[in-house]
Parts: sequence; structure tokens; C-alpha cells
Amino acid sequence: MGLRRMVVGVSVIAGAIVALIGGGGGVARAELPVGYNFLGGIPDELAHPGGSLPGSNDLSCRPSAAHPNPVVLVHGTGGSQQTNWGTYVPLLKNQGYCVFALTYGVVDRAPWPVSAVGGMTPMEGSAAQLAAYVEKVLAATGAHKVDIVGHSQGTLIPDYYAKFLGGHDKIDKYVSLAPLWQGTGVGGAAVLMPVLRQLGLSAAQFPLCQACAQFDPSSVFMTKLRAGGVYLPGITYTNVSTRNDELVVPYTSGQLPGGPNVHNIVVQQGCPVDYTEHAGLAGSRRAAYFVLNALDPAHPRPVPCDRAAPITGSAF
Repeated sequence: MGLRRMVVGVSVIAGAIVALIGGGGGVARAELPVGYNFLGGIPDELAHPGGSLPGSNDLSCRPSAAHPNPVVLVHGTGGSQQTNWGTYVPLLKNQGYCVFALTYGVVDRAPWPVSAVGGMTPMEGSAAQLAAYVEKVLAATGAHKVDIVGHSQGTLIPDYYAKFLGGHDKIDKYVSLAPLWQGTGVGGAAVLMPVLRQLGLSAAQFPLCQACAQFDPSSVFMTKLRAGGVYLPGITYTNVSTRNDELVVPYTSGQLPGGPNVHNIVVQQGCPVDYTEHAGLAGSRRAAYFVLNALDPAHPRPVPCDRAAPITGSAF
């Protein structure tokens, strides 16, 4: 009887060890909670100003054979590496990706919380910051290329990097949420540019959001970016847009046609109850599954259709 108890005890302990280290002999990876909510990263920024979301920016992460490219997340105007990616960091980390995110375009020497408001400075400089960041990620992980997931302004910055700053051969898959390849005529572009022109100023001379004025379709930045076409061979592009976009107007600015390496998606196509707009698109579960399939097209999964709310993208 004593021997039997001993055997049972050893079995329980062995089972616990297997559960802890996992069947492959490595330390088990705890699943991070995933909330489909664009605002989900804000509490982390409040709790850890200027920090990184759990699961991101781990320079010791080594890409797996299944996911050989680190994923770099590029936030939108006013966002940061935490506030923009509360959904995507845990989602991608749980899928086995090495996930990285940067905050770019911050007003120089700005204290917190202004330092958590990125995408304010001219986009040429922000693209240079992305270029340096990608080099850091590649050097740390040993990877040859990265995959990009960008939102809003973060869909333009990588294109400038790819076309003009040596990033062409360092990007494999390029996924854009609420892209604006042809600029937009609302927001900062509509309000600021006419005023700047009357004053004889350039977008770079505007003291608050210099990048905002660059969204104007006729700005020097957008004109240069579109010259010769925005898409480059050797990169696979996926554009995910929403018909309810109130900042990218028209939303078809992000649905620029291209060759076989360009895939255009509108979340309401086949799912009219998805009410996500510009911000909520980065929290929508439907959009997130389109992103997962774009990053791993060899293993597609069914894309859900949720009754999703504006601003957050959460199901309701």
C-alpha cells in the first residue's frame, strides 16, 4: 500500500512538472489575456508610463520556424507602443510571434504624459526612427526580415522606410489597418494645410501635430510617397479598411489596387454589423483575424463576424 501511494505521488509530481515545462521540454508559456478593445492598452500606460505591454519588446525572443519574422507594431497618430496595441500584443504573442512595438514621433524632450502621444512630428523623421528600431530588432532576434502591422499613420511610416530608407529588403508582410495611401481630406489635413499655406509655412513648421498636415493629399510627403506607386515588389501587402472611417475620407484611400502581392479587405464586406470606425478597427476581433491570416496565410482560420462597436471595436 505504501509503495502504491509513493507511485501515485511520483505520478502527480511528474504530471505537475510536465504541465509546468510543457511537452517539448521548455518552460510553458502562459496565455496572455486578449481583450478586443482599442482602449485596452491605456491602463498599462497609466500603470507603467513609457513601458512595454506584457509580451512585447523582449529582445531575448527567438523567432520560431513557424513564425520566423518578428512582428513590429507601428501605432497611429496620438498613439504609443502601449496605448495602441492592447489587443495585438497579447494576441500575437499567444500565437507564438516575437512581438515588438515602438513609440515614434514624440515631441522632443516632452514629459509624460505628452511623451505617450506619438506620431506628432514630421513623418520623414518618424520613418528614420522606425528604420533604426527595425535594425535593433533584427540584430537582437537574428531574423532577416520583419513583418509590419501598422495602424493609421503607422501604415505610411513603414512605406517611407521601405521606399527611401533602405527597408525594402527588410519587410516581408506589411499589414495595414485604416491605411491612407492617397492621404485624406479631413482632420488635420483639412484644417491645418489651408492655414499653413496662407501663412507661407510648411507642415514641419506647425508647432503641434506636424504630421497631421502631411496627410493632405497634395502635401510634399504624400506626393513623394505616391510617386512611382506606393507598393514595392517582394513585399506582401494587406490593407484592412472600414467603410465607417471618419478620418480616412474616402476610406477607399486605403484600398489602392495593386498586383498579386496586394490584398484589399473591407471589414463590413460579409459582415454589415461591424460598426468599427478608424480607432475601433485596431480593436475589432474581425479585423484581428484578417491580420492573423495575412501574417500566416498557410494556416487560414475562419474570420468571425461580431456586432462590433465604434471607438473600441468591442463586441456588443
